[in-house]
Amino acid sequence: MAKLNVAPTKSSYLSLARQLEFAEEGFDLLEQKRQILIFELMSRLGRARDAERRVAQAMTGAFAALREALLEIGTNAVDRAAVGVRLDHQVEIAEQALMGIRIPDVSVAAEPAGVQFGLLGTSANTDLAMRRFAQVLELLGELAELENVVVRLARELRKTQRRTNALSKIFIPDYSETLRYIVSSLEERERESFIIMKMVKDRLAREPEGGTRHG
Repeated sequence: MAKLNVAPTKSSYLSLARQLEFAEEGFDLLEQKRQILIFELMSRLGRARDAERRVAQAMTGAFAALREALLEIGTNAVDRAAVGVRLDHQVEIAEQALMGIRIPDVSVAAEPAGVQFGLLGTSANTDLAMRRFAQVLELLGELAELENVVVRLARELRKTQRRTNALSKIFIPDYSETLRYIVSSLEERERESFIIMKMVKDRLAREPEGGTRHG
């Protein structure tokens, strides 16, 4: 704690007391925000891990079907079939507010994977691989959204934590220490004033007695 360099006066006390009250209210609000951010971050982090697991599983299945197709019809045939695939998909990114920060809302819409290949030159695994890779798109959109939100929430949490630390470990202790110093100084002045007034009163009370003895 460090005492502020201010004059120990009543006006300084009142000004600092108001600032300290404002800082304590701000700390309470920031602490509430910090708790909410922690809850949201943990929630989204859990969902992101679940999305990662589902994406990994979907990719594993898609690549497994692709490997089977490569074994059945060969690389060149798969490449030719892939060039002819026409699957339309749309990615929309919006934003929503959460605790004063903007977080993304990602949605992926893909048309149903209908018949894309002829009967000749492909295999059932070729169709299966196409459908599975198409299904991965939606999962990747969800994962991208969650990972982005986690990063933004973590960044905002760090900023909020720094502010709460500054208030609780520096600002509030320094102001509290300064207020205690001012109160102590004012009380000391009052004691000194009381002693001086008492000494003056005692002297004034003795002076008439001294004058009577000399007369």
